[in-house]
Amino acid sequence: MTAALELEGVTKRYGAFTAVDDLSFTASRGQILGFLGPNGAGKTSTIRMVLGLVEPTAGRINVLGAADARAVRERIGFLPEERGLYRRMTPIDAIAFLGGLKGLSTAEAKRRATVMLEAQGLGAAARRQIRHLSKGMAQKVQLISAIVHEPELVILDEPFSGLDPVNQQALEGVIRGLADRGATVIFSTHVMQHAERLCDQVVLLAGGRKVFDGPVAEARSHAPRSLVLEGALDEAAVAALPGVASIASEPLDDGGLRVTAALSSGAAGQDALKAAFAGGLDIVRFEMREPSLHDAFIALTGGEAAL
Repeated sequence: MTAALELEGVTKRYGAFTAVDDLSFTASRGQILGFLGPNGAGKTSTIRMVLGLVEPTAGRINVLGAADARAVRERIGFLPEERGLYRRMTPIDAIAFLGGLKGLSTAEAKRRATVMLEAQGLGAAARRQIRHLSKGMAQKVQLISAIVHEPELVILDEPFSGLDPVNQQALEGVIRGLADRGATVIFSTHVMQHAERLCDQVVLLAGGRKVFDGPVAEARSHAPRSLVLEGALDEAAVAALPGVASIASEPLDDGGLRVTAALSSGAAGQDALKAAFAGGLDIVRFEMREPSLHDAFIALTGGEAAL
């Protein structure tokens, strides 16, 4: 089966500035792919090229088997970072209108809109003007508008921006549901926690260049595990424990310290912990901490691109 999206050597320059530099990756059908990086990393420029809104300076893009996304636009759903709805329209009419642009009849678009609004807890607001809805409710309406035509490829640009934790969790459920029915979902974000929970694959960008492409677990393997100790600790003694590569400490309210000891590659945290107790360190709490995707990003970029 062909991939849903392929980029090969894609570059985008704006004068002397290179926004995207020699970017290649593939998104398989039915996959959730996180397109991650700090603001200014090149995520939105890449999405605009994928959608055919701007031409790449160099490279090749294939979308659902087409060299130009505009040829298959009825099979694509897109939620832009900059939200925009007709504020005096009702949700059901706005969704039906945008669904019509993707080839749905008005009757079918309204039928689907009704079902999807009910599913998102917006049934009672279906015929209220959008200007009277909360921001979270309006964002749900725009998301439904992007997927009402059941697209094969769904691209979400910073979809979690501005949502409260409850609505963020609901959106994660929608993304999983899209993948379960066979759609490919690509979402850009600078919030790594969403990607850790959702993604089959992540592409990490920094300064317009790809720094990683692969499964989340593989990305995490690039960052060290840590041993976190709390108590009346001597920093030099913690730094001298076997397998400890570096430490960072912060004061606690009781006058003690929380010391995070990054472990060398292949080091066993149990060895450091045993040595700490054997050496009489005053430890009141300890924790073995696995690296997060954020930790991996910092390790892969050398800490140069802050999230």
